[in-house]
Amino acid sequence: MPLKKTALYDFHIEKGGKMVPFAGWSMPVQYSNLGVLASHLHTRENASLFDVSHMLQMRLSGRDRVSFLENLVVADLEELPLDSSTLSVFTNENGGIIDDTVICKHDDHIHIVSNAACADKDLTHIRKEISKFQQRGGDVDLKVIDDHALLALQGPKAASILQELCNKDLRDFMFMTARHLNIKGFDCHVTRSGYTGEDGFEIGVSSSASVQLANLLLKYPSVQLAGLGARDSLRLEAGLCLYGHDLDDTTTPVEAGLTWTIGKRRRKEGGFLGAEHILPQIKGGVMHRRIGLIIEGAPARENAEIYNNENELIGKVTSGGPSPSLQKNIAMGYIKSGYHKPSTELQVKVRNRMQKAQVVKMPFVPTKYYNKK
Repeated sequence: MPLKKTALYDFHIEKGGKMVPFAGWSMPVQYSNLGVLASHLHTRENASLFDVSHMLQMRLSGRDRVSFLENLVVADLEELPLDSSTLSVFTNENGGIIDDTVICKHDDHIHIVSNAACADKDLTHIRKEISKFQQRGGDVDLKVIDDHALLALQGPKAASILQELCNKDLRDFMFMTARHLNIKGFDCHVTRSGYTGEDGFEIGVSSSASVQLANLLLKYPSVQLAGLGARDSLRLEAGLCLYGHDLDDTTTPVEAGLTWTIGKRRRKEGGFLGAEHILPQIKGGVMHRRIGLIIEGAPARENAEIYNNENELIGKVTSGGPSPSLQKNIAMGYIKSGYHKPSTELQVKVRNRMQKAQVVKMPFVPTKYYNKK
């Protein structure tokens, strides 16, 4: 099957993007003017522009949209303020995670963004549940937003740049909230969020205007294009999961360290798929859980085995690599409960050699989300 292309595909080629297959799409992994390491550090110090148009964007409408979506995700959407976003997960009947998603609640609809790699699976699941819900008399409708690109402007200089381009004061625009902004004549749906641990924005704009908007942002000397390579190392430093690696449909939110995404009311009432498996884990504990590691020696990659100091296999790495910011090797993985406390000394097998590792709290690099008024 041919790879799908975002509206910015030709733009990436023109700018020296090295294109690779990713989740069925042709996406830039890096650009000729900036390697992955330099791009990573540039994002932490300035601002980077990522094309994330491959993500699945959806619009849920109908008077029962909140109650419908609460059947499928663990978030308390009833209590979520208007124009606010939340990270949540779609769960299955066994409590496993179908996908992670960002949900934004507006006065007349819910805006949902989920992973490109899970797009077909997510849509099949949601449409099946919508059909059942409608048969019971529920009023809900789903539209895939396939005529809009999504650009992520990330880094400490993102806000000052966006402020120059729009006519609204952004000082009261908090992390995980959303607005419709006019950016130099372009009508955009903007959320203050991202996947880097830095302050930043995800900007939804019509596909036809996406190249113009990207070029407008790139006129600022502090903005550089960034690809999947830097995106992956930035999200790892921020302790953020990548679906299909750190999350899957056999892993529950509690095991994944995402209990915080389950709203208080939802913990009490349940009412989402797999609640009978997930809720007892909050009090009763789990057999294994996601942790962060700092590793001595060579970088530990996905599937590297984790051992205790008695050489007992207790888990596996799910994401790992060098941290450009810390200049240390970091990893995320799942290990047997009891070994998950910070400062626990462990070992990781890399190329058949045992290397020292220590459990640490995540994020590895402090996040800089904007929450101050």
